[in-house]
Amino acid sequence: MKTDQSLRTVIVTRYILPLREGGSLPALTEADDDFKYVLKFRGAGHGVKMLISELIGGELARFLGLKIPELVFANLDENFGRTEADEEIQDLLKASTGLNLAMHFLSGAINFDPSVMKVDAETASKIVWLDTFLTNIDRTFRNTNMLIWNRELWLIDFGASLYFHHSWDGWEEKAKTPFLMIKDHVLLDKATELRKIDLEFKSKITPEILSSIINLIPDDWLHWRDTELSPEEIRTVYFEFLKIRLENSEIFVKAAEDARL
Repeated sequence: MKTDQSLRTVIVTRYILPLREGGSLPALTEADDDFKYVLKFRGAGHGVKMLISELIGGELARFLGLKIPELVFANLDENFGRTEADEEIQDLLKASTGLNLAMHFLSGAINFDPSVMKVDAETASKIVWLDTFLTNIDRTFRNTNMLIWNRELWLIDFGASLYFHHSWDGWEEKAKTPFLMIKDHVLLDKATELRKIDLEFKSKITPEILSSIINLIPDDWLHWRDTELSPEEIRTVYFEFLKIRLENSEIFVKAAEDARL
């Protein structure tokens, strides 16, 4: 599978502060390009699988025309953070030496508030479709994972997507299942154009596009203790899972429509 896409790689130069509202303890950092980034650590929570979800979800959202801050690979030197006083943070930094994932920091952005901020039906349908395709459990009223920046809606945090990869068994059948947790999606009631968006997105997401995004996953993130599969074999599972799910989109679209009624 060839790729014609790429992500920039930066070197983390400064740890600014932890963002403790995130369950995986992401952090605001600065890199050698003088930009600030929200850094997701390979040593946190679900580790590299969370980073893979972020990468696939974010780049697929960008391809489909949704707003998402730039993603970059972020290198963390083994000596980074040795002077950090907080032991929990220092342990996290030590466990995250090497390649991590970071998202461009949108300075001045505010959290999306569904009670006061309106989203049109087409945009809502695009976001709901993508989240049910990716089985993203974390875009709810409690935690919208959306920002308003420059008066536009931006998506963040796909780390809770593709949860099938936490248990490889039966992934083929899992690809064909409805996503029942879509009932809790913050934009579900506005998503009245799911059928239209389903046709549009299925025509756009070609096997070549899926391949190019999945091939962005570094080999370094694909050496897992819970499987004997090689990095390329793991990539193939991601590709086949998403391909099968796309071919059977009627299942998850109908489930989303039923949940909205």
